[in-house]
Amino acid sequence: MNPKVKVIQTYGLWLADMICILVSYVVATQMRFAVSRDWGDKTLHYMVCVVFLLFCTVYSFFVDWNRDYMVRGYFQELMAVIKYNVVMLVITILFVFFAQWAYILSRSVIAWFLLFNLILMMAVHLILKKILHKVLSNDLLVSKVIVIAQRDQMEATLDRLMGRMDVSYQIVAAVYADGMPEQGAGAQETAAEGNAVSGTVETSTRLRGIPVLSGLEHLTREMIQVPFDEVFINTPDISQKKMRGVIHGFEEMGVVCHYNLELPDIGEATSKVDTFGDYTTITYTRFRSSYKRLMIKRLIDILGGLVGLILTGILTLFLAPAIKLDSPGPVFFSQTRVGKNGRRFKIYKYRSMYRDAEERKKELMKNNEMSGLMFKMENDPRITKVGAFIRKTSLDEFPQFLNVFKGDMSLVGTRPPTEAEFEQYNEHYRRRISMTPGLTGLWQVSGRSEITDFDEVVKLDLEYIDNWSLTLDFKILLQTVGVVLFSKGAK
Repeated sequence: MNPKVKVIQTYGLWLADMICILVSYVVATQMRFAVSRDWGDKTLHYMVCVVFLLFCTVYSFFVDWNRDYMVRGYFQELMAVIKYNVVMLVITILFVFFAQWAYILSRSVIAWFLLFNLILMMAVHLILKKILHKVLSNDLLVSKVIVIAQRDQMEATLDRLMGRMDVSYQIVAAVYADGMPEQGAGAQETAAEGNAVSGTVETSTRLRGIPVLSGLEHLTREMIQVPFDEVFINTPDISQKKMRGVIHGFEEMGVVCHYNLELPDIGEATSKVDTFGDYTTITYTRFRSSYKRLMIKRLIDILGGLVGLILTGILTLFLAPAIKLDSPGPVFFSQTRVGKNGRRFKIYKYRSMYRDAEERKKELMKNNEMSGLMFKMENDPRITKVGAFIRKTSLDEFPQFLNVFKGDMSLVGTRPPTEAEFEQYNEHYRRRISMTPGLTGLWQVSGRSEITDFDEVVKLDLEYIDNWSLTLDFKILLQTVGVVLFSKGAK
């Protein structure tokens, strides 16, 4: 199972089951003890409910009874819910008996609780499963996978993976490691025209509806523009030495690489024995934190995005007239940027330039103060008077809280490149988008006006990625407040 999905599924179901138990117990107890004086010792009634909730927590995290939740059918789900409730009831009754609380329990309370909890838990599980299917297949959460296999292994590999992977995985391209087979082979499916992903690698050959590419030479360089998160390699008859360079290239890009045969350690990636689909793999990844922390980061982003959107609405009341009066054009500016692992999204800002800014950029490139792929120019003539003010105070960034709320961006991360910049990336540069881009980041709080080399920006971004923690995020947020208040590093 996708680790991100496992975290969402485990904690989501645990919370849902806790609510079901609480509601069912309260309703069953109220039905039996309609008059408050009939309750007896209310504290003991509450303690029985606490025992039910403790069982829910232990059973969810230590027994992991929902590990196959996403692939269970209706009947399997019903059997799992019945087993859960029966085990919970037996253990709780035994505990209550030995704790000498049995005298406060009523058989009708137990019967009603069991009935209500079975019905409610089954209904909630089915509804939650539909919601998770829709949410987890979203482009921002789905893990895009490239499959590399030999010609004679590819069809079986795709069938096996597609039969085992849930909706949180999407195979976006397949690569024949030993070259394209002869034309007319039965395994090929040919489309009139097609591309790998987002128009980046042209191919007319498809297998199971998936674009198929050929050959390992320069593969990682050709994949730079393709949005993908993970790679699965199944090449049992190709030497490990030949595959070493390919894995190292993907490691340099910051994507997770699953190899179906044992390999020695490569580069700085952490290796571990794992499973992918139902294959046993060696997984190489530079990600050293936990997905639980990433989930907390996302929750903070949602909260921060909501607060930021409220502030943006208030600011718009004052800035919109000023922007419109200063120069003709829209209040907001949008531009396609490149997000996590190559995903494209629209970034939003208050417009701070004249409408012909992009056309004039070409003639101003000779005044670029940055060494490398970024463009920066002091006293840029394209910036309006109001634009100069909102840039100096960083007010132009506030509409990006919409991107944060949607999940395109995070409060803290790396700077999202433009498509023109991204087209010039190599494998090393691509790793800076292996995490969700941010509204602020290490580069922004490190005196961004003094940095004139793009490689220095990349160095700071990779330092953030390699050392990421929630503590580091909070530290950068606090530093950002100081930078904005004192306009430090802004031009």
